[in-house]
Amino acid sequence: MTDPRQQLIAAALAMQASGLNRGTAGNISLRADDGFYITPTGMSYAALTAADIPHMTLAGTISGQRKPSSEWRLHRDLYAARPHVGAVVHAHSPFAVSLACQRCDIPPFHYMIARFGGDTVRCSRYEIFGSQELSAAALDAMTDRHACLLANHGLLVAGRDLEQALALAGELEELCEQYWRTCQLGTPVLLSPDEMAAVGEKFSSYGQQ
Repeated sequence: MTDPRQQLIAAALAMQASGLNRGTAGNISLRADDGFYITPTGMSYAALTAADIPHMTLAGTISGQRKPSSEWRLHRDLYAARPHVGAVVHAHSPFAVSLACQRCDIPPFHYMIARFGGDTVRCSRYEIFGSQELSAAALDAMTDRHACLLANHGLLVAGRDLEQALALAGELEELCEQYWRTCQLGTPVLLSPDEMAAVGEKFSSYGQQ
């Protein structure tokens, strides 16, 4: 069986290769045992080894030789609140950050917004990075959602596993870019609540074989 720490490193490298993150920005975690593994604070992903990946319990106990990401509370609180969540991605991707710095929700300009659980992707209120207040703001913004923007900060996505969490993060960044671009042409034409409800119904069986 593959070491979950190696799976996490591979996902972190994929996140960087896709352009979701640069340098040591952002973080990613994977539920495991009675808690989760998370990328360490301030380390280049390219330099990571399994021994560098700390483990945390949901009570906040840390084991390992490295300190966890400063945003570990975002991850811990999502795992504690949502038993079905298996992986969490936080990124400082360019277009998500651009919209987050405008503190704007992403409205239903495109039907793929429904992929994230509703007819908008919300932007949380601003709180300082690494704080419990930021985690509370994120959980509020993610009520009935799989993702949110963090005001003046970045994006946050929760998935059932690393593959889905990375895919959702990439899709959210793409939607952020598309929304940014269409706003350059004028005010976007939004889908109605009824139209989005119909999309949500179709998504209930989307991708199932």
